Amino acid sequence: MFMGEYQHTLDSKGRLIIPAKLRENLGTSAVMTRGLDNCLFLFPLSEWKLLEVKLKSLPLTKADARQFVRFFFSGATESEFDKQGRITIPQNLRDYSKIDKDVTVIGVSNRVEIWSTELWNEYMSIAEESYEEIAENIVELGI
Repeated sequence: MFMGEYQHTLDSKGRLIIPAKLRENLGTSAVMTRGLDNCLFLFPLSEWKLLEVKLKSLPLTKADARQFVRFFFSGATESEFDKQGRITIPQNLRDYSKIDKDVTVIGVSNRVEIWSTELWNEYMSIAEESYEEIAENIVELGI
C-alpha cells in the first residue's frame, strides 16, 4: 500500500527521485501514465496488469470507453529506477502534468501520484474546503 506526501524537485534531465518508502512497493520498474486532475499515475507492474485487464473489458462500442483507454494507454511508459532511485518523466507527461521543477509525490493506496507542487497546492486548498461534505457523501458508498 502506498501512502504519504513527499516534496522533491525534478533535475535538469527530467529525473525525479521516488521516495524509498514508495519504491519498496514499486519494485525495480513501474508504469507511468497520465492521471486525472493533471497528475501522473505510477503503478507497480502487478497493479498495471490488473488495471489493463479491466480496461480491456470495456466495450469498444462506447465512445467514452474508447476515448479513455486511448488517452490512458497512449501516455503510458514503463519506467525503470536508476541506482539513486530516480525515474525519468518523459516530456509529453511533464507537459500534461505541468511539472517543471517542484514536484509533490503522494501515495494513494494502489498507486503513486506525481504532481506539480503548484497544482497540488491548488487542488488541496479546494479539496480542504469540501472535505467534510465529501466525507458525508461517500458514506452512501458504504465507507
